[in-house]
Amino acid sequence: MDLPNQINDLSRLCIHTQTNRPWNLKRCVAEYHRAGIRGISVWRHLLEEIHPREARALLKDHDMTVVSLVRGGFFAAADRGRRKEAIRENLAALEEAEQIGAPLLVLVCGADPEQTPEQSREQIHEGIHQLVPAAEAVGVRLAIEPLHPMYAANRSAIVTLKQANDMVETIGSETVGVAVDLFHLWWDPALHDEIRRCGTMERLFAFHICDWKPDMKDMLNDRGLMGEGCINVAQIRGWVESAGFSGFHEVEIFSERYWRQDQVAYLHAIVNAYMNQT
Repeated sequence: MDLPNQINDLSRLCIHTQTNRPWNLKRCVAEYHRAGIRGISVWRHLLEEIHPREARALLKDHDMTVVSLVRGGFFAAADRGRRKEAIRENLAALEEAEQIGAPLLVLVCGADPEQTPEQSREQIHEGIHQLVPAAEAVGVRLAIEPLHPMYAANRSAIVTLKQANDMVETIGSETVGVAVDLFHLWWDPALHDEIRRCGTMERLFAFHICDWKPDMKDMLNDRGLMGEGCINVAQIRGWVESAGFSGFHEVEIFSERYWRQDQVAYLHAIVNAYMNQT
């Protein structure tokens, strides 16, 4: 499927609240609505300031579609007590997702430098497996998000889409799929094939976009707007669409530089970058 570089409207644009980190949930909802954006992915820490059911009413009143709750996961730990706590925390996240009307919980799966990546992946598999019955009960899907290999030591032992797809296949539940995040996966020579594989399995649950700046100053908080870096956003969007994905394009940008700027102006820049992404 050949797609134009430019996006024609905002109907599939979603913003992660962490993209506008200085704002609380009420401000995010108000400003996104004012800008004509109807998709939102809510980061869990914002629910510490507002009850999830109140948040649901706020979102409904502003005609917002909740795309996902971010984030669950962090299953991997050498310490058994930490692994049990992770399950309890993920069960709480599933309850929050159901309360705010989020159909998806994004999983940053975790890693522990005190053990091998293989051990961490075994614990991730077991953790997700334990969550499946609860996820099915509340009607919330689980999306494994592979992270860039630079985070393999302590954030995620799943660093390629193939590893995520393999785990999805092994778990074998329709509730478990993957989130494709361009920042983490753009470099992978197997990306196109693995996105097609997602489509065949019907397990491509989320698509996150931003850009990778070659002169990035910080490995966590210096992501770029679409068009600022070296990711061919339109090409990968085409692969995702060809795989049957018809959901939201979720802008997820961590940037100390942008967080220091006027957030309304920054939001307008996000919209412009999205509409003209190349």
